[in-house]
Amino acid sequence: MQNPFDLTGKVALITGGNSGIGLGYGEAIARAGGDVVLWGRRAERNAEAAKRVAAHGVRVLTEQVDVTDEAAQIRGFEHAIAEMGRLDCVIANAGFAGLTPLVDLTTDEFAKHIAVSEVGGFVTLREGARHMVRRAEAGDPGGSLIATGSLTNFNGTWGVGHYAAAKSALAALIRTFAVELGAHGIRANMVCAGLIATDMTGGPESGLRQIAEERTPIPRMGTPEDLGGIVVYLMSDASRYHTGDVITVDGGRRINGS
Repeated sequence: MQNPFDLTGKVALITGGNSGIGLGYGEAIARAGGDVVLWGRRAERNAEAAKRVAAHGVRVLTEQVDVTDEAAQIRGFEHAIAEMGRLDCVIANAGFAGLTPLVDLTTDEFAKHIAVSEVGGFVTLREGARHMVRRAEAGDPGGSLIATGSLTNFNGTWGVGHYAAAKSALAALIRTFAVELGAHGIRANMVCAGLIATDMTGGPESGLRQIAEERTPIPRMGTPEDLGGIVVYLMSDASRYHTGDVITVDGGRRINGS
């Protein structure tokens, strides 16, 4: 029996893929045999990420794409499909966070978060879905849409209401994609990460490390590698009946009430 987690012959596109969680996804997919398209805004980081992913013996394509630019995303999808032949998994991962209480948040700051995580994520998932639907109509059904969420999808967290609003809206879109696309064998799910040591959270030695150690049943910050298994599963045939879900990978912090 073929290994259902084998991603050989499959291709994933990851936004925000040149560092942090996105790069962790890319390396995990590559280790499972999948080819990878990495999008990021900085060419030098794209090149460094490509070397890391390609070291696993798979095809890698990188492109400078700002997800707030719809036309750039559409061109990026066209290029990726032309170069790689297909996309079996599309991951809306691009995002950023900052600490500003809502009473001090400007409309422009709020709009920037919505533009990247919500609107940018919607365009990514929509373009991925359009490609997968066309493929399904040609007799090749299936595919996986994935969005990166966070614990702010569930809990009020000081200073990140803008981020929480964008990620919660993206979760609603994921559920709707799941309902609308299931007949084509296309799944849509969200991975909600706990405190992960990345540049965005200040790395493993950030002030969040103590919070993670004190409040998480598995007493440490997570790493991008800790999310590798779930993204391989969601891309693979092992998850062919799993859709519309919001999956938490947080070391148990959410069930600990913190």
